[in-house]
Amino acid sequence: MAGSLDREQGIKEVLISTERVEEIVAGLGQEITAYYRDQEKLDLIVIGLLRGSFVFMADLVRSIDLPLIVDFMTVQSYGDGTVSTGDVKVVMDLDQSIENKDVLMVEDIIDSGNTFNKVIGLIRHRDPRSLKICTFLNKPSRRVVDVPIDFCGLDIPDKFVCGYGLDFSQRYRNLPYVGVLDQG
Repeated sequence: MAGSLDREQGIKEVLISTERVEEIVAGLGQEITAYYRDQEKLDLIVIGLLRGSFVFMADLVRSIDLPLIVDFMTVQSYGDGTVSTGDVKVVMDLDQSIENKDVLMVEDIIDSGNTFNKVIGLIRHRDPRSLKICTFLNKPSRRVVDVPIDFCGLDIPDKFVCGYGLDFSQRYRNLPYVGVLDQG
């Protein structure tokens, strides 16, 4: 476990080690490459939801052995709390059209599903040729809305996690592992 005490203050346990994070990402990259490799006319756009997905997505696209384009959206639903408000606000939209493109949506964690389900609806209305969902972490015990996940790194228990892009009030994103926030 790398990091100074300042950076790790507030993390009560390491849930996913740096080494395990690397294994998960490499496995997802191989799975995604295998899925898309034989497509006749592939026009792949990988879309990340900022800010949480940027660390995972950077590693993931380097693990996908196919030509692709990267784009980002920013949506907001948590504010500074630890529970989604259920309201989704698009803060930054895509730079390009996804009509008739193969879209891979990338998320850091799917929790209740409320936010991501609304984003999926927005994307589907833009007529992509295909739409697949990839998440680094999945918290099925918290699911309120069914979200179709095509590529999933790991199911985790109902704990508030930080690190590897995931935050609490914009902190902890730079940790190379996933830790459980000490909320005590």
